[in-house]
Amino acid sequence: MIEVNRLNKSFKVAKRSAGVKASFKSLFHREYTTIHAIRDISFTIEPGEIVGYIGPNGAGKSTTIKVMSGILVPDSGTCRIMGHTPWKDRKQHVKNIGVVFGQRSQLWWDVPVIDSYELLKDIYKIPSSEYKANLHMLTDILQLDDFIHAPVRQLSLGQRMRCEIAASLLHSPRLLFLDEPTIGLDAISKIAVRQFIKRINKEKQVTVILTTHDMIDIEALAHRLLLIGKGNLLYDGNLNDLRGKYAHDKIITLEYAENHKPIHLEGITVMSQNTNRAVISVNTEKMFVSDAISYLSHRYELVDVSIETQPVEDIIVKLYKEYAI
Repeated sequence: MIEVNRLNKSFKVAKRSAGVKASFKSLFHREYTTIHAIRDISFTIEPGEIVGYIGPNGAGKSTTIKVMSGILVPDSGTCRIMGHTPWKDRKQHVKNIGVVFGQRSQLWWDVPVIDSYELLKDIYKIPSSEYKANLHMLTDILQLDDFIHAPVRQLSLGQRMRCEIAASLLHSPRLLFLDEPTIGLDAISKIAVRQFIKRINKEKQVTVILTTHDMIDIEALAHRLLLIGKGNLLYDGNLNDLRGKYAHDKIITLEYAENHKPIHLEGITVMSQNTNRAVISVNTEKMFVSDAISYLSHRYELVDVSIETQPVEDIIVKLYKEYAI
């Protein structure tokens, strides 16, 4: 479905020092620096996949998405999406894609949301029956009824983001680009958006490329990760494989009868401890979790024990450190 081969994109950025003298000098002699946003990026994505495209700020994520959606033209390399080159076959390409940029709007600011949808219906030439069916489904699932007739400028950020997602799917795209889709959303709205993305992926086989800093979104939705750093693609693999490689710690929370004994044992790191509760990290390369619990049960009168895997954020931080990004 998607074939990206050795994409490169760079930008010339004007460089200027602070002060009035530097400003005046830049009028006659402007210096530039070249920023290499993406370097030799290559990957393929199959129909129906949900792929998490992650990396720190300035890594090149949004630049890649803009090239793939046809907004930017790369310096070199090729990109074929459903048989089209995005920046050359824009009219045909945009019929098959939906794009949501968390900090950009495709809705008209001063008119009601429903009017924006009607305009998008005409722009994409959506048949009336398809438009009505999609609008009904999207309004119902994303719970837009209470504000779909309000001007966009009167909506909260969470309400607007739900409307943006609906707008990107009115024309039944086969590929959906989501760039920070849950930014600013409350917990309930985030869950609703995640469930919706899973549903359209399962029921309509919509391929999703998700770019976000919210690792809970990645963990809830994506089975495959692409990690980009300093313009280079550094990792392409399964989230479970990533856990197997980096998640060597288990987090154990203990509730016990009052006890002042400290925990000292190789392989165990105490994260917090008081007279009735302790949170520890067990390095499973040095000690089995069962051995750690056995040691603790002899030392303390345990009331409750819970075991959790290492948070995905910690795993991603380790990955960033390994690649020095």
